Amino acid sequence: MTAFILPTLPYAAEALESAIDTATMQIHHGKHHQAYVDKLNEQVTKIPELGDMPLERMMAQMSKFPAAVRNNGGGHFNHSMFWTLMAPAGTGGEPSAQLAEKIKADLGGLDQMKEALNNAALTRFGSGWGWLIVGADKKLAITSTPNQDNPLMDVAETKGTPLIGIDVWEHAYYLKYQNKRADYLKTWWSVANWTAINERFAAVK
Repeated sequence: MTAFILPTLPYAAEALESAIDTATMQIHHGKHHQAYVDKLNEQVTKIPELGDMPLERMMAQMSKFPAAVRNNGGGHFNHSMFWTLMAPAGTGGEPSAQLAEKIKADLGGLDQMKEALNNAALTRFGSGWGWLIVGADKKLAITSTPNQDNPLMDVAETKGTPLIGIDVWEHAYYLKYQNKRADYLKTWWSVANWTAINERFAAVK
């Protein structure tokens, strides 16, 4: 029995067209995410305590584990969240009144938040993620991380609870957008699943 398994996509692979093409979704989920799961399970055979450890707890003590756990545990956590943060265009809802108010108070408004998050993700050198988080001070903040790091990790430069994470590894967008990361980021918002994002915000509160 393997400790970690690949979650099923909450929609069909073609459901996010035309923001994200079917081939990218199939490869991203079925190949890349599966590889993170497989390699994390390899680490379980060497570090048995990982086997029954919730991913959030693993992230919180990442500094005690080898790089393979950081890379693949982070990859599994990040992608498991990422799939839920998207929904077919027109079905993802809108920010809740409470979240919209918080975004306006802390980041100037929804358009300003999107621009700041897109910029953080666009300017992340190489591979990584852009994030909207709730920080330790309970304020919303924009940040980015390299590789498969995330703000829950104790090694993160800026720590917090993720509400939105946008993958800017080339495997997330290159088949459709080639080197046009900015176009991918702009279009990503058309499939943002605000229903899930609202639930994450409510859970933090």
